[in-house]
Amino acid sequence: MTARIIMKLLIEDIQDEPGAVRVLTLKHPKRPVLPAWQPGAHVDLRLPDGRIRQYSLISDPEDLTRYRIAVKCEENGRGGSKWVHESLDIGSEAHISAPRCNFSLDGSGAYHFFIAGGIGITPLMAMARQALASGASFDLAYCTSLEVPPFAAELHAWFGGRLRIFSAGGAAKRRFDVRAGLPKQEPGVRIYCCGPERLTGAVREATRDWPEGQVHFEVFKPALDENFKPEPFDIKIASTGQILRVPAEKSALSVLKDAGFLLPSSCELGVCGSCLCGYREGVAIHRDSVLPVHARQDRIMLCVSRARVQITLDL
Repeated sequence: MTARIIMKLLIEDIQDEPGAVRVLTLKHPKRPVLPAWQPGAHVDLRLPDGRIRQYSLISDPEDLTRYRIAVKCEENGRGGSKWVHESLDIGSEAHISAPRCNFSLDGSGAYHFFIAGGIGITPLMAMARQALASGASFDLAYCTSLEVPPFAAELHAWFGGRLRIFSAGGAAKRRFDVRAGLPKQEPGVRIYCCGPERLTGAVREATRDWPEGQVHFEVFKPALDENFKPEPFDIKIASTGQILRVPAEKSALSVLKDAGFLLPSSCELGVCGSCLCGYREGVAIHRDSVLPVHARQDRIMLCVSRARVQITLDL
């Protein structure tokens, strides 16, 4: 695990979209080129008080002179989006990490079906553009509560008839029927879903019999499990044999940091993938929303996941 590069970028342009969405264009004040990224990638925005928020890149990955991110103002959120809307102006400095991608286009797919809910459209914008540029077969379903959602004109210009907007607002209400709207399960079909729990949960249920690897998700908020009761467990450090106790009220990540381990972290909600760590022995209790099933046999997200009795980490 390595720390992510943090860049001091300038706000070059600001545009407002429907639904309290603000689009920021960021550029390096000195360097002509920013780090390369894959469609579906996100960056960390570091707030002055040390908080970190993740935002998907919506710009053209071929144009590395600037990044674009979209920030929806969440009135009942954790405060990061309100700070962006109230504090950042053209010319402001923003501390932005190098991009990370946990949600990329599967090149082995013959047909890609993208389904977005609300601000979940953001990672899928660049992914669908990648599919278009490569000549791949795809469709994009965009579910929104607004009559005119963010980026509607831009998306229509890019994708034409491949785009279908399902709006719960306005006079002509049309909701997306997950059961009827998803493509049939075939070996070459790939589904990518990003949005609120109501949508991702319905897609998970509808595709529960699909093979792993054909359905991909990205979430901005973790699913709540009110019945989960954390128990204390031990961490064993593989390189030294050191044993660290993780109390029920603390995370493995916080215990390791308190012990002097310099570990990367970002969301601390199990949705960004920054604190990924390998493990050798033990039974992990995975509570993140990032790792696919096959990766959970030897990797763990330290911010939210736990273990039964003891786990040996590759540290």
